[in-house]
Amino acid sequence: MSTEVLPAKRLYVENSIPAFSREEPFSNLLMDLQTKGWSVQDDFFSTDFTQALVDEAESIQNAFMLQAGIGRKQDHQIVLDARRDYIQWIDPDKPIRTDFLKMMAELRVALNRRLFLGLFDYEAHFARYEEGAFYEKHIDAFKGESNRILSTVLYLNEDWQDGDGGELVIYDEHDPSVEVGRFFPKKGRLAVFLSECFYHEVVVAKRTRHSIAGWFRVNNTTGATLDPDQ
Repeated sequence: MSTEVLPAKRLYVENSIPAFSREEPFSNLLMDLQTKGWSVQDDFFSTDFTQALVDEAESIQNAFMLQAGIGRKQDHQIVLDARRDYIQWIDPDKPIRTDFLKMMAELRVALNRRLFLGLFDYEAHFARYEEGAFYEKHIDAFKGESNRILSTVLYLNEDWQDGDGGELVIYDEHDPSVEVGRFFPKKGRLAVFLSECFYHEVVVAKRTRHSIAGWFRVNNTTGATLDPDQ
């Protein structure tokens, strides 16, 4: 993985760009989740806000990203036969990252009001798939844990074309051998689905592919275990 310095992007100022260009940005997504458990929405955020996220994703130097793995905590391991993307967790340490997390917090409130999911927080990371990278079919519910309730993926790629690969494939809730959708990772597209119900995969990318992967979670804190915890 190269460590070249990428060109600087324009400076983003917190709260300087409207995140949404529609009066009710969540309505179609909420209806889909209520009726079928997954949703794919194009142009979820405003054009300028999405571009600021694209700029941020592209500006991250490879040297500051981590090889993604499988499992969490003591079960985490690097399995290159399963996935080959690189990630950087998102903290509210830069204006565009802060505003993105704020917007997803607004979505969390809307989800709880409409679907009564009891969502407690949201965690997310930038993901970079270099040419040849993939993520085999999997489900986002980890053995013995049910704190990840909804998975989200926001795509940040300019001019994605047929033949570029990198599609998200979602499989049927009741028959994981049946595809229910195959979606290009085009700029501004948001996919959301129930984490415990839908197997999905990322097919081999033929060019560098950027996204933000995230999860809405419930709070499983007990007397012995603090949650959430990456």
